[in-house]
Amino acid sequence: MIGRLLAAEGMVILSTPLPACMMIGDMRILVLGGTRFVGRVFVEEALAQGHQVTTFNRGQTGHDVPGVEAVRGDRENRSDLPSLVQGREWDWVVDTSGYVPQIVGNAARLLSGRASAYVFLSTISVYPGWPAEQVNEDSDVYDCPPDAPGTAEDEANWSAAQYGAYKAGCERAVQEAFEGTVTVLRPGVILGPQENVGRLTWWLRRIAQGGRVLAPSQPTKSIQPVDIRDLSAFTLRCLQHRTTGVFNVTAPQGHATFGSMLDACRKVTGSQAEFTWVDDSFLVEHDVRQWTEIPLWRTPEGTWAVDSTKATAVGLTCRAIADTVRDTHTWLKESGGPSAYDRQSHHGLLREREDELLKIWDRRYSRDIVP
Repeated sequence: MIGRLLAAEGMVILSTPLPACMMIGDMRILVLGGTRFVGRVFVEEALAQGHQVTTFNRGQTGHDVPGVEAVRGDRENRSDLPSLVQGREWDWVVDTSGYVPQIVGNAARLLSGRASAYVFLSTISVYPGWPAEQVNEDSDVYDCPPDAPGTAEDEANWSAAQYGAYKAGCERAVQEAFEGTVTVLRPGVILGPQENVGRLTWWLRRIAQGGRVLAPSQPTKSIQPVDIRDLSAFTLRCLQHRTTGVFNVTAPQGHATFGSMLDACRKVTGSQAEFTWVDDSFLVEHDVRQWTEIPLWRTPEGTWAVDSTKATAVGLTCRAIADTVRDTHTWLKESGGPSAYDRQSHHGLLREREDELLKIWDRRYSRDIVP
């Protein structure tokens, strides 16, 4: 109980790690979700470390990872939850699919007494000040009640504010309902193999086509996406070391640049693409949709200024962006890419639109350099 209350205040508790003999193969983990991207990669990492994993999901958005105990059910259907806990207990719960506070609270309340620790995967979108300003774990979050009702069916179409507010309400729901230690992780942009949103995957496919590629802003612009495998490893580390609290989970500031990401895309695809770096002001003037029409491009100063030093201090490590790009490309080639997901259609610049913007940019640049 003390751990739960301190976690709600954003504090960190570091106690003695689990004995080495219990850190491999002895932990029973319940994953709420577990069939796509974040949940799936976490399950794969947990199984690779020898843990026993149960997943609870509807079985509609992906395939089960071989080796799990798969329990079918809908967390929004209260009659499905009792069947999940009947005759089962776990050491840890990892919630990768919580969006509606009331629904999340119901599950956390039911799982109290069935597990000792709960990790909730939230988002930096809980900060209303982001991306306009820099944020850390003490920054204000949306004021959303922990019992806010609704359904996650339309989550892919929520506004950023609604998504962030509901995630903040979910955090409160877990902290108030779960009688055990709670860790809240607030990732920023997550990239890597299994990505189903369409950010890095779009850049890889576009650059593989070659030709002139419209690149936004400046190649030296700092970015700080986190690799899904590093997020998964950090999640397990928090559980194994009984680390509780609230953590932003991003790569450190200065870890990578937009230019280094695109250069890595060009290298792994073997493309001869030529990057034309176009000013932010030009793109804004021509109503290019930030974050989606050009994936990962955004002008507010706080976009890539998320403070994740707390997570780094307790063990978060981040691989090079080139490794993330390489492994994502390999996965794309071998698998053909992710299953369909509503957000994929929101990302990417149409080739006709890109060509037109480059023509306008060329005309403007030519005028600017005439003596």
